[in-house]
Amino acid sequence: MLRVAVVGSGPSGCYTAQTLVQRDPAVHVDVLDRLPCPYGLVRYGVAPDHEKIKSLQGSLRTVLEHERVRFLGGVRVGGSGGLPVERLRELYHAVVYCVGAATDRRLGVPGEDLPGSWSATEFVSWYSAHPDAADAGFLRGVRSAVVVGVGNVAVDVTRMLVRGAAELRPTDIPQAALDVLAASGLTDVHMVGRRGPAQARFTTKELRELGGLPGTEVVVDKEELALDPADPGTLPAGPRRNVEVLRGWATQPSAAAVRRIRLRFFLRPVELLEGAGRVSAVRFERTVPDGRGGVTGTGRYEDIPAQLVLRSVGYRGVPLEGLPFDPASGTVPHLEGRVLRDGTPSPGEYVAGWIKRGPTGVIGTNRPCAKETVISLLADAPALGRTDVPADPVAALREAGTEPVPWNGWLAIERAEAELGARLGRSVVKLSDWDALLGAARVP
Repeated sequence: MLRVAVVGSGPSGCYTAQTLVQRDPAVHVDVLDRLPCPYGLVRYGVAPDHEKIKSLQGSLRTVLEHERVRFLGGVRVGGSGGLPVERLRELYHAVVYCVGAATDRRLGVPGEDLPGSWSATEFVSWYSAHPDAADAGFLRGVRSAVVVGVGNVAVDVTRMLVRGAAELRPTDIPQAALDVLAASGLTDVHMVGRRGPAQARFTTKELRELGGLPGTEVVVDKEELALDPADPGTLPAGPRRNVEVLRGWATQPSAAAVRRIRLRFFLRPVELLEGAGRVSAVRFERTVPDGRGGVTGTGRYEDIPAQLVLRSVGYRGVPLEGLPFDPASGTVPHLEGRVLRDGTPSPGEYVAGWIKRGPTGVIGTNRPCAKETVISLLADAPALGRTDVPADPVAALREAGTEPVPWNGWLAIERAEAELGARLGRSVVKLSDWDALLGAARVP
């Protein structure tokens, strides 16, 4: 028997566990997560109104309910109060780290740390009920917001900012976030990219959703579209469809609407401006294509009023104490999934997912990534299996002061969320704080 720990229960962790038990009947996998809830960004990163993507939880559930896979929530690895990486390695024949990319890239401009300036991840965590998120008063006194970035996450937060209570009430959004969004006085959201529409990273499906929001008008500047030198006929299918959608909005007559989404291009943020002790506007420099796929500044500036600024310019991995880390790429150095220490593969240590390859691809991209790592691990299995490890690592985890939340604990959380929804006259409603989650997990 080969005992493997997979750290992280998001898609990359679940696909790693699935591939391990499918390829070798002698492998038993413990999937560890610092949260008492599984599924990673599928639970805490997918917008509540995207039920189709959230339904992926069903296939991940099948993995975690496999007879040779065990979910152990509430297990922190590394860092303050966490189980040291070195100790975890002693409890299993092999450990695969699937810890994702937990932070956002920064803009690197003056004023970025003003009150009212946040990463998109912080906002997403709040409306997704992540227990580490706080109600930071995101929308208090906000009439105009700027979202910096033109990827799918930027589209998500833009859409959530203008969603009405009637559309969000059937979702699992926590009640406190629903109440705040329903009472919001926000009227304008500016989603801004430093390059042109042909280089935007959102998918056409996500983009089109903005045009179907009740009471909301999408505004696109025809002159900014014209700045893009790309001929739509020569573009790949995805960018070509994006440009077609944007051109359609740009030619529509203005309509009466409660809220407006303004899609802006060729604007680079250079400073967040302060007013009354918080962000009051974003100063952008107009850019133009440089002929090499990038942009260059023009020395012309525009200030867009905003009491809320959300940056959505990419994720970034963070170091896990005890593991090597490449700060330039935000990843753990590896060779085909084998962790490299001083350039040499470290026996029994592996990575998969974003911490391995960087924050690229879609959810399905994690499958081939996990497969490569598993192939490496199983090739090493004969040597790894000669190491003595505990028959059941849970006892050692408890000795270290950690009481894992088992799968039954997670099922109890699910029941509590269904009961909360019933009491509120809604469907399932997420629990959003540690005490509530851990309290529910202990209910028999």
